[in-house]
Amino acid sequence: MSARIGDLFQLVSEADFIRQLASDDKTDAGHIERALKAKATRTGRVSARILDDMMAGVILIDTDGAAVGKCNGLTVLEVGDSAFGVPARISATVYPGGSGIVDIEREVNLGQPIHSKGVMILTGYLGSRYAQEFPLAISASIALEQSYGYVDGDSASLGEACTLISALSRTPLKQCFAITGSINQFGEVQAVGGVNEKIEGFFRLCEARGLTGEQGAIIPHANVTTLMLDERVVQAVRDGQFHIYAVRQADEALSLLVGEPAGAPDENGEFPEGSVNARVVERLRDIAEMLSDEDLKEELEKEPAQLQPELKV
Repeated sequence: MSARIGDLFQLVSEADFIRQLASDDKTDAGHIERALKAKATRTGRVSARILDDMMAGVILIDTDGAAVGKCNGLTVLEVGDSAFGVPARISATVYPGGSGIVDIEREVNLGQPIHSKGVMILTGYLGSRYAQEFPLAISASIALEQSYGYVDGDSASLGEACTLISALSRTPLKQCFAITGSINQFGEVQAVGGVNEKIEGFFRLCEARGLTGEQGAIIPHANVTTLMLDERVVQAVRDGQFHIYAVRQADEALSLLVGEPAGAPDENGEFPEGSVNARVVERLRDIAEMLSDEDLKEELEKEPAQLQPELKV
């Protein structure tokens, strides 16, 4: 709080002004809430315009249905002295090759170091969890769609992991959820910043389109103690119209997004047959075998003379 003492003084001053207009004796929580709403109104033109673009389909964000290789991430934009949450589509594609996981934001110099670090950690997680018996030989690309500025932070890495797994297993993800969280190489979900703004940003979109009772946000469990949400969000959660899920492991988030258990490994490291995780292993194995056969074919074509039996006279 000491780092934002100026903002606090400004808020208290405006709340006291509202108290004076109302001829009240003491400044209470109601005056503070009215001061916060007044500030949001003054500084909310950008967020309102972005919301209008989402409603008009200019910015592509789905809040219902399901899709393969797509999920709703959560970002925070700072404009002046205000910050607000904006959902953003995360997409992933996978195909045979040896390029590894390509971070498109980094390739075009829009991804900052911490974001690139998150994608590299994602590569480590994917290989250690799903490719213990064969090489991780894939080409994949990850992008934050319709993002035209610098991207920093690793809070999208949980969503990127789920999106990549969706593309690998060809399993659709529910679009009624938005997700934020950082992961480490063991799939543990770590805390992120701006969680309140992120949840409220997705809630505004869902509210504008109509709450269905299925929509919600997936956040790190470590962020539960930092929640201080707008009263409209809290009331919607109480009424069962909006949901907030706190997860500790990437598999928990994946299970919510696909609507079925992701599949826990047994003592031998094998996933249950037919589970999402088992389908990922099967797809990665097929790609590795495909590339291995192609490499062998290339070697046979390059050295035909050495592979022909020698004829002695």
